Amino acid sequence: TALSKGSKSKFTFAYVSDSRQCNGGGERSLHGSNAYIMKKIAAMSIDENASFMQFTGDMINGYSTSLSDHELQFANWRRAIEPYWHYIPVNIGMGNHEAYITKFDYGSEDGISVDNFPFNSSSAERIFANNFVNPENGPLSEDGSKYDPDKNNMDFPPYKENVFYYTYANTAIVVLNSNYLYSPKAYDNPLTGGNAHGYIMDVQLEWLKNTLKMFEKDDEIDHVFVTVHTPALPNGGHANNDMWYFGDNSVRPVIAGVAVDKGIIERRDEFLNLLSQKVVALLCGDEHNYSRIQITSGMPMYPENWDGKKLTVNRPFWQITNGSAGAPYYGKEELPLSDYVNKFSTQYALMLFDIEGDTVKMRVKDPDTFDLIEEVVLREE
Repeated sequence: TALSKGSKSKFTFAYVSDSRQCNGGGERSLHGSNAYIMKKIAAMSIDENASFMQFTGDMINGYSTSLSDHELQFANWRRAIEPYWHYIPVNIGMGNHEAYITKFDYGSEDGISVDNFPFNSSSAERIFANNFVNPENGPLSEDGSKYDPDKNNMDFPPYKENVFYYTYANTAIVVLNSNYLYSPKAYDNPLTGGNAHGYIMDVQLEWLKNTLKMFEKDDEIDHVFVTVHTPALPNGGHANNDMWYFGDNSVRPVIAGVAVDKGIIERRDEFLNLLSQKVVALLCGDEHNYSRIQITSGMPMYPENWDGKKLTVNRPFWQITNGSAGAPYYGKEELPLSDYVNKFSTQYALMLFDIEGDTVKMRVKDPDTFDLIEEVVLREE
């Protein structure tokens, strides 16, 4: 039985992402997912008495153009942990590899891809919701935004069950989607339309703002975790995209042939600026490693000759990335930000948050070798 909202009793929750298939064959490459490691992650979560698991994106290889293939990959992932999730809730967010796409070749080597349509019935977002059960308390869609080309019809994919929040005891988890309306070639071919990898669009951002304000006023909630697939500050394999793109602020969504006002760096700062007093950490994935970094003012977060407004971080908070659920590992990149990384590991990793009252501790363990990668206090009384 779940602890009641507001309870100060001790509990543990687990976090991980990125379990798409790896080299090695067998269950490490079970048509879309690394079932071998996901089984171990689920078993360790049960063994550590986790009350629930949050998994944020890239459970499968995805990028499918066939619905039956896409859903088979989802089924393989579910079957890998089915013996365990009868006993522990698993809440799931989307990543870029949950992409279900329509592809146009147009003579190019890789082709041009967009989110599958019609959006309301056949998009990656809709197929994701058809395959998993999550809360339905998120925004409706990007319809009604400044960039909506037709106010009378639904022009965007639904946010149903891919952007949401939930609470457990004195803790809230807010799940976002930074691969909404995702066009894999949006960076190279912006006029294709759609959204670039890592960009949080307007309606979703406003929903996040209102949701965090709600929890700030809620006396029964002491701790908030915001989770999104793409790190705000990548450092181990995705400096070329996520919310950075090597500092190229020109990257942004294009809707009905019109680029939106804010670029990826500007939007990243708006996003980080919303992470309010109760937010303990931003939990990310995408980079196939484990890293922990404390976000503070004065960090090298901007390209050279940046003449735009810079973010003032009034309260340091953690960005913790764990894309170590079985996908092929990425090494650490040499970036100006690298000196600020507190911990980095390429081991498989499961994050375990131990929460008791006002105290939040984190243990990170390798589910394959049972090594303790690190143990750290994130917040204390």
